[in-house]
Amino acid sequence: MTTHPLDPLTAAEIAGARAVLVAAGRVGPTTRFPSVLPVEPSKDAVRQGLPVHRRVRAVLLDTATGAVAEAVVDVTAGVEESYRPLDPEKHGQPAVLFEEYDRSAELVRADPRWQAAMRRRGIEDWSLAFVAPLSPGHFDEPLLRGRRVLRALTFLRDHVDDSPWAHPVEGLLCEVDLVAGEVLAVTDSGDVPVPVEHGNYTGVQPRTSLKPISITQPEGVSFTVSGSEVGWEGWTFRVGFNAREGLTLHRIAFGGDPVVYRASVPEMVVPYGDPEPWRNWISYFDAGEYLLGKNANSLRLGCDCLGVIHYFDAVLADDHGHPMSIPQAICMHEEDYGVLWKHTNILTGASDVRRSRRLVVSSFSTIGNYDYGFFWYFYLDGTIELEAKATGVVFCGAGEAGPHGELVAPGLVAPVHQHLFCARLDTEVAGPSNTVEEVDFVGVPTGPDNPRGNAFTTTTTVLDRESTAARLADPLRGRTWLVRGGGVNRLGQRRSYQLVPRPGPVLLAQPEATVAGRAAFASRHLWVTRFHEDERYPAGDHPNQHPGGAGLPAWSAQDRPLVDEDVVLWHVFGPTHLPRPEDWPVMPVDYSGFSFRPVGFNDRNPTLDVPDLASTGCAHCPPGGCRCEH
Repeated sequence: MTTHPLDPLTAAEIAGARAVLVAAGRVGPTTRFPSVLPVEPSKDAVRQGLPVHRRVRAVLLDTATGAVAEAVVDVTAGVEESYRPLDPEKHGQPAVLFEEYDRSAELVRADPRWQAAMRRRGIEDWSLAFVAPLSPGHFDEPLLRGRRVLRALTFLRDHVDDSPWAHPVEGLLCEVDLVAGEVLAVTDSGDVPVPVEHGNYTGVQPRTSLKPISITQPEGVSFTVSGSEVGWEGWTFRVGFNAREGLTLHRIAFGGDPVVYRASVPEMVVPYGDPEPWRNWISYFDAGEYLLGKNANSLRLGCDCLGVIHYFDAVLADDHGHPMSIPQAICMHEEDYGVLWKHTNILTGASDVRRSRRLVVSSFSTIGNYDYGFFWYFYLDGTIELEAKATGVVFCGAGEAGPHGELVAPGLVAPVHQHLFCARLDTEVAGPSNTVEEVDFVGVPTGPDNPRGNAFTTTTTVLDRESTAARLADPLRGRTWLVRGGGVNRLGQRRSYQLVPRPGPVLLAQPEATVAGRAAFASRHLWVTRFHEDERYPAGDHPNQHPGGAGLPAWSAQDRPLVDEDVVLWHVFGPTHLPRPEDWPVMPVDYSGFSFRPVGFNDRNPTLDVPDLASTGCAHCPPGGCRCEH
């Protein structure tokens, strides 16, 4: 049962939406549900606390004909609100179904051409072969035009628990028509040996030198949870979850004042830089093509999360539109974060120091070989941070190192690639009317106003229209983006929040590459758009096999004014990955992200009242002060 309009969908609502569509004659034996997502109510209704109807948007795919439609169901009233057919060639294909992985793999394994290619390589037993069906991109190839397709690569295993990613069958590519149920083409090129060294990372004798670290909170946690609403040290927000984005956050406020209406990571693209024909098409859209939320993990105490944990379960729809649960999909806990502030008075010798801590809200999704963690951090001083953690197993081919890939094991090459995340921050800094300014540090030319040449200052550019609000970061100028909000602080300054990027390269594919059109959002570090409830996904609603141009470039072309408006910031970040031997056979976490911190939002340091924890003693000393050497 929901208690708030922004609560995630419940099992009853998902089942109810399906029942309405069945009653309307929309669901047959070959109908599948690639996505079932909540339709969020209007901001005005939420802010005013008005009663709203709960609504669901479902994409329907007929696996027998390839026909696609989108339906909106009012589950409160139990009625179909709208229904419209979609043209997959124009709008793109729906996300990949879980069942389509197995179906395409079975078709490939039964194809005589694939079998002949395996025999030509001396592989007679393919009972343990792993066929990896992958989203195909879009290249307007005549053979694939108008078809729902997956491209399949092949990997081997030595036993059922063997890591297949260590044994790629190089030069073997199959293209599968999922509706016709046939393998359209088999490319068999080259005679590169299959790497034989295993890539298994379990079963290693553990070291014995690490001593336990115990995280305890003997008096309990400092946060409160009521349904999906969280309160912690001046922060309030709501936790959401859906099949496409996974973890979402809503109505984020600090000190009772609004900061962000909605925060999420609605898309990420993983383009590969290898020109070989069996990999030059790879550019995964892990949210739009595969659904980050639907691939979320159930998190484990002591491994994914450490400390005193509060978990949130997720309820999503399966391929048939029935509700399914992911227990413990979201983890929330507090953790120490070192020194918050410190000063030693050089006149008196008095020293004051306070410890920082943060509230962590996190989830993990596994998409094929990679695992992605999304960690939202809330700090005592009003800062929000998003950290994306990329780990798992690097994607490999066989051969030797070259300009587009590096050896990670004998005969095993991992291509260069990018992980470009796009965060969506629907801001409401001190109110719904916001303005975004770009702030650079610049030196002042030597002259009458700077006689010794030491002076520098800042320049500010107001991003006043969408046509000029697609921006690149500039570390040499310390570029940040300031969101000016409503009201002023005690110094007469507009209350603001600052987006601080940690920039890397944007999309490195050539402008004429199809991925540059399909993932145009990844060509800039920042976009600012006017809020519209239908503009949720930076690569468009259906990026799978989409010809390109949807999403942010189309919205920005409207050139809407942005000064003192309801605006959305879209921030692109993430690693460009040249793999290294240390990334094999499992990759240590690669961190990326950004922070969103207050600038004049408060009248002064809001953490002056954080207690001096030294007065509570330590594990070796009684209360009253720590005096030991530990």
